[in-house]
Amino acid sequence: MDSVDIEVLRSAEAWRKAGHRVTLGTIVKTWGSAPRPVGAVVAVRGDGQIAGSVSGGCVEDDLVEKVRAKAVAAEKPAVMTYGVTNEEATRWGLPCGGTLQLVLEPVSEASGLAQLLETIAKQQLVRRRLEMDSGRVTLEPGVWQDVLEFDGKVLRTVHGPRWRLVLIGAGQLTRYLAEMARMLDYHVAVIDPRDEYADGWDLEGVALDRGMPDDVIAGLNLDAHSAVIALTHDPKLDDMALLEALKSPAFYVGAIGSKKNNDARRRRLREFDLSEAEIARLHGPVGLFIGSKTPPEIAVAILAEMTAVRHGVAKPDWAEKGAARFAPSSCEVAPSP
Repeated sequence: MDSVDIEVLRSAEAWRKAGHRVTLGTIVKTWGSAPRPVGAVVAVRGDGQIAGSVSGGCVEDDLVEKVRAKAVAAEKPAVMTYGVTNEEATRWGLPCGGTLQLVLEPVSEASGLAQLLETIAKQQLVRRRLEMDSGRVTLEPGVWQDVLEFDGKVLRTVHGPRWRLVLIGAGQLTRYLAEMARMLDYHVAVIDPRDEYADGWDLEGVALDRGMPDDVIAGLNLDAHSAVIALTHDPKLDDMALLEALKSPAFYVGAIGSKKNNDARRRRLREFDLSEAEIARLHGPVGLFIGSKTPPEIAVAILAEMTAVRHGVAKPDWAEKGAARFAPSSCEVAPSP
């Protein structure tokens, strides 16, 4: 669940506590094109105020009207489908004949949103189970492999950070990366055995492990929802950790440093039991080439590249390391040759 949808849950719970009637909608299925993915949520207050989105606005308008009139999910959960035909899809603002199906539920104290939000705040995964007939809700610990499931009788959703980011080194750049990554719904962990760095680590909500990075990573059971970035510039710490990460299913493995340093790193890695294909998975120098200079800018570049890889987007030519800078705009004066 992304941070936008978590804010929707916060709004829904705050409204409920303030005494408002609230209806929560969750996308459980889409056909064709749809503006929001399965699992996205929307909350509608009894007086028509809305938080979140499941379409481009037309579906929300209809939901507001129905919630105000208590015409849907007033007492127990219900299912609504929008855009069954091309004509209806156009009416509801769904592109290319898209269709979406929503589970709507009345929010009460028994909905467990307070406990759900408290657990998410601890960077833990939660699996929520909603029974359609009774509206009964149960919460249990989630696992990384959990996905939304709906069989018409029970809705199972997973909430909390669905992606993991492991950072090797607890320096200044790590702090910016950790803070920004949490905004993108990563569960962030930091590894650094060096006392001079570990002793000063105090970023709330981001745990630091003082073990040797390769040992820690070997025990993390990294999966395709995991990313690892080496940030220490120390081959004794970075290389062995990268060795473990490159052999794992992690979707992204990167290392800080210049092209020259990363070329040397690749030569060192070839001395171990890594294939050329595994070594080729290393993103180094890490991040998109956007002219980054400061630690926050470098963090943005790294997370931009991670996001592109995560969504299967090819890197544009201008973002390659060492690429030529943008041509001057018409309002700029090009330097003399």
